[in-house]
Amino acid sequence: MSPQQSDGEAQAMDEASDGRLAGYRVLVVEDDKDVRDSVVAAMIAEGADAMGVGDGDSAIHMCAEGEPDLVVLDMMLPNRSGFLVLEKIKGYEDSPVVIMMTANEGKRHQAYAESQGVDDYLVKPVPLERLIERSVELLKQNEEE
Repeated sequence: MSPQQSDGEAQAMDEASDGRLAGYRVLVVEDDKDVRDSVVAAMIAEGADAMGVGDGDSAIHMCAEGEPDLVVLDMMLPNRSGFLVLEKIKGYEDSPVVIMMTANEGKRHQAYAESQGVDDYLVKPVPLERLIERSVELLKQNEEE
């Protein structure tokens, strides 16, 4: 513990390093800054190395550069839709796990996302604990394959 850290801060850091997502790189792609920041914070609290971007072009760039293990992807994005991002990153040889989060409840959209290789499709609002649980499950499954 550094002199500037309180016992609570040191404990929080220890818990994060031992969290359910410790060792995983997570990219959150969401144009709503408040939602993006909340999801990134939840992933970090679980030990992930997480960051967020707000548009489709940035997502593709970050996936090519950062090689995340998991992408939490909004469907409606500026510059390039979540579907186009999904299609691009699922085309990579070692593609990440992708969870699409959307307010759109349409079955056609879900079917299309599944045809493009999405690993899960969650309808907003998504409780953060549910998102964390699905993230952990899918990352573990991906490791076993």
